Amino acid sequence: MRRPNVPKKRKTSHDHCQPDYNGRSSNVFTSKPTAVFTPSGGRSHTLTVAIPGSIVANAHSVEQKTLLAGIIARALAVFCVDEVVVFDDDENSPHDEYYGQGDYYESPIDKTSDELNGNDHSAKRYTAYSDPSHFLAHILSYLETPPYLRKHLFPMHPNLRGAGLLPSLDMPHHLRANEWCDYREGIVISSSDGGGQRRLSTQMSSYHHNRRHSSSSSTSFNATVVDTGLPKKVVLPDIQLPEYARVTVRFSERGPEHYAQPVHPSTPRSEAGYYWGYYVRRCRSLSSVFTECPFDGGYDLSFGTSERGAPVYSVLEEERQEHDNYDRRKIPPDYKHLLVVFGGIAGIEAAIHNDPQLCDMDISPTEAGKLFDYWVNLLPGQGSRTIRTEEAVWLGLTSFRGLVEGTHRPRPSYKSSSF
Repeated sequence: MRRPNVPKKRKTSHDHCQPDYNGRSSNVFTSKPTAVFTPSGGRSHTLTVAIPGSIVANAHSVEQKTLLAGIIARALAVFCVDEVVVFDDDENSPHDEYYGQGDYYESPIDKTSDELNGNDHSAKRYTAYSDPSHFLAHILSYLETPPYLRKHLFPMHPNLRGAGLLPSLDMPHHLRANEWCDYREGIVISSSDGGGQRRLSTQMSSYHHNRRHSSSSSTSFNATVVDTGLPKKVVLPDIQLPEYARVTVRFSERGPEHYAQPVHPSTPRSEAGYYWGYYVRRCRSLSSVFTECPFDGGYDLSFGTSERGAPVYSVLEEERQEHDNYDRRKIPPDYKHLLVVFGGIAGIEAAIHNDPQLCDMDISPTEAGKLFDYWVNLLPGQGSRTIRTEEAVWLGLTSFRGLVEGTHRPRPSYKSSSF
């Protein structure tokens, strides 16, 4: 007789004592993963990774292309990356209407979300061959979204036909219905007044919650209903939000039935210290990675990766402290916004060669290192002739872990001379 297929319940606590081989009780429960992200206070600094979309073209089948995006997404989640930029580095990259819409969007993040969620002309076709950057950004955005929101934000699409092969990211904001956190991601499922009409409120400019564009008519409404993955929907009174907008909600410490308020998506990170997923931003060129930066003041520390750079272990030095019990995490690092750029099959030099803006500035591929504060080699003496970009992302984020945590800092003597 076959054993019935009974779903296993996932334990959310680790208070169970398991006996060891000698029959004694052990305080460590080892049959399930126990690593849980623990916030350590507000964090204002961010980590951004930029990768070329052309790496998708190096994979042949639909399954390989999908799995490649999943490998990169896993690295972004494991190393707490706040923003990922997918840029075009191929001279044959499509230049769609999306790039010429100028001030139609409030920020590059809004532009990316609108394009990925179905408001552009490529919304219904498979884009891994025609527009690899769109395909990669689409998969990364899908994986970052909490599973209970995907059915609302991501309709059926040819790019997602291999979604069943994708790994789970299981980030702190991917909460289950029986898990509690002061913050949750949700989607607006109802926004209406007495007449039942809907609109994209001008009040959104003060909340910065809209990650999708709406063209509904203007009225006023009394409340907004949000689905946050909990058994009961959350009602936000006297707040105007557009339907199908993704919103970050903060609850009262006493529970969601007492108080709920929409907050900026960066609030869980900046005020509580949670890692709250990554933004996906798409750029048409390498120079746009810098010029379209959504942070005030841009990136104040940047690294370019190449086999022709200085060894990364020579560039970074350990920050020594006099006291052994010194906690470096309590002091912010010297930078505000860190950027790490990875090249494609032909390296960052190819992206410079195919960048019209950099060509107009007479910047040649041989001067690639001058675009960044530091030009580093992640693995000197590599045994293989090439290191794939998805491999370089894991190597690079491991190498920069000390810099992100504040235990290491770059040596000024290795800093590149900028243009």
